[in-house]
Amino acid sequence: MQRRQFLLAAGSLAGSLALHANAALSVGGARPKVVIVGAGFGGAACARYLKLWEPRVEVTLIEPNQQFVSCPMSNTVIAGLNKLDDITFPYRYLQAAVDQFVPDTVTAIDPVKRSVVTAGGRSFSYDRLVLAAGVELMFDEIQGYDQAAQKTVKHAWKAGAEQTGVLRKQLEAMPDGGVFVLAMPRAPFRCPPAPYERASLIAHYFKQAKPRSKIILLDANEDIISKKALFTTAWKKHYGYGTDNSLIDYRPNNLVSSLDAKAMQISTEFEDVKGDVINLIPPMRAAAITGPIGARTGDNGTWCPVDYRTMESTEVPNVHILGDSILSNLSKAGALANNSGKLCASALVEIFNGRKPDPAPVVTSTCYSASTDHTAFHVATVFRYQPTDNSMEVQPGGGVSAEESEKEFKMMRGWAKNIWADTLDLPLEYNFTNRI
Repeated sequence: MQRRQFLLAAGSLAGSLALHANAALSVGGARPKVVIVGAGFGGAACARYLKLWEPRVEVTLIEPNQQFVSCPMSNTVIAGLNKLDDITFPYRYLQAAVDQFVPDTVTAIDPVKRSVVTAGGRSFSYDRLVLAAGVELMFDEIQGYDQAAQKTVKHAWKAGAEQTGVLRKQLEAMPDGGVFVLAMPRAPFRCPPAPYERASLIAHYFKQAKPRSKIILLDANEDIISKKALFTTAWKKHYGYGTDNSLIDYRPNNLVSSLDAKAMQISTEFEDVKGDVINLIPPMRAAAITGPIGARTGDNGTWCPVDYRTMESTEVPNVHILGDSILSNLSKAGALANNSGKLCASALVEIFNGRKPDPAPVVTSTCYSASTDHTAFHVATVFRYQPTDNSMEVQPGGGVSAEESEKEFKMMRGWAKNIWADTLDLPLEYNFTNRI
């Protein structure tokens, strides 16, 4: 469906929902208050659609960053195919859609009094709280990855000038014939295909600009965990994978245990590896703000269990959790966060109007990976809620690309523009500048 048609259809649905809901809420009296922490793909989508579907809800959105910088497509910046500005977007349209947009950081939550406090000293009460703060990077799991080391060794797993931008500059400064070391953690972590895509696109850059250079990919997992056949086929076709001249040296079962930033060396159980540039991605867990309130209990205290019908925490009443923080087989990806934000918004509309949320909601996730500057492939998954065990079960209708193609590269560009526009309420005439 064309984006304009989609938005018109969504607006029509929103109008009918609002008419029905306003009548119900006018009997209830006070406006329900929802505080949303984090304006990424999940929090922004939840805020926007909650106001679209039920304008009488008072929505406060708290976000510390001045602009939205997209993690999806950030690998194209690292590889020099896009500029950082191409994946950076304003919050002004989203600001206009909510009641309050607060540029601040939440420092404390009182789930009993139902209030949050920010670093700026402001306090906000809520009827429902939505936490969409992403992931916390666990630097202390790697010996030597302290604050001093983080100044030079970047993870680039949260996009922005200090991570994505610096890593790009380091690659540009690296001599031809240098070694780039990319080390990734064990699953689960945010966006499982992204390290392999990063290796692909940096290999493309080296092939064009530094053909004597090499990538060492240290994977803490036993094997490539996403789109394996597609990645290895692309690596063989474009980058000599499997030969003595391969640009990519893939080494599975290599969990990094320590870092020596001064010597530019990382160590695993099996070997010490030196690089001219090191990109070290630490293990992850649910966002830090979920820990003190007791929401982060699943998988040995790393992820947050939720009721998938509403995304409400099973541990903390009236607190909903979105995106990468949740304990689930759902993809930790931007598209899934966007979908779960809408699911949560829909459930809150029903709850505030005294109705039961959808008993069997469906969410989808589509993830594209670029293999060169003109080819890509995707995986798409459909999930439906199963009440028997409070799980999201994979449904027919998804699938994975048969092979990389230029057509899918064009589709990836369209997907990115649409999800940015949908999440941030960008107007139809918005001028996207990304070159790919």
